[in-house]
Amino acid sequence: MPTYKSAALFLACLAFPLACTAPVTPKSDNLVDGWSQLFNGQDLDGWRVKIAGYQLDDNSRGIFRVEDGVIRVGYEDFESFDGEFGHLFFDTPMDYYRLRVEYRFLGEQVPAGPGWAWRNSGVMLHGQAPETMTLDQSFPVSIEAQMLGGPATEADGQRTTANLCTPGTHVEMGGELIRTHCINSNSATYYGDEWVTIELEVRGGEQIRHWMNGEIVLSYEAPQLDPNDADAKRLIEAGAELPLTGGYFSLQAESHPLEIRKVELKLLQPEQK
Repeated sequence: MPTYKSAALFLACLAFPLACTAPVTPKSDNLVDGWSQLFNGQDLDGWRVKIAGYQLDDNSRGIFRVEDGVIRVGYEDFESFDGEFGHLFFDTPMDYYRLRVEYRFLGEQVPAGPGWAWRNSGVMLHGQAPETMTLDQSFPVSIEAQMLGGPATEADGQRTTANLCTPGTHVEMGGELIRTHCINSNSATYYGDEWVTIELEVRGGEQIRHWMNGEIVLSYEAPQLDPNDADAKRLIEAGAELPLTGGYFSLQAESHPLEIRKVELKLLQPEQK
């Protein structure tokens, strides 16, 4: 009998039993030092797309695609942005793991994209199953590790990356419940179109840490659903518990083009450092 390791997955199994599978080790032909490559450089096999306003797996306008060996995220088919936030879900739920994503921003934001979304994307952790998102839902209930691009040069200012945002969720820091939606990390600013690697250490419902260039830039504990958030409340009413101990991770599209050339995963045991 499968063991469901997250409230989001449990809800998905209730609603979509034929699509339900237990967490498994991702298959990979390239396993080095325990790290597996989740993006094969050729297609989006093993990933699912959910765009706000579109049915699950409707990627007909090519917001997520593979070109020249990278995942290209862009809105070239759009004259202007009208809330088409997108998420590319890896199709296996996870609980204890490390995740590395190598990315860069480039080009211009699609017209009418929100100002805060300039050079803005993220990795959504402990997310609800994509099947449980409503048609027009902008963001999955999840813990977001932001991927942010800096301005062109140092003279243009500073901007941290690997920040935390909490759509439909809360976390704790030092035993205190944090209700602020976004918290900045203490990372450096990464300017221009350079490639940047964010690494995320996820330990079930215990702790999540954000790493940049081998240094921890943000750490927090006890991820949990926010019972006052409408999307989270819907999950709770369907039987989800408040503590988040696992779920799906996804990559964002938020109106600014970016490229992702590596997505690497290392599974952890609860006691493993």
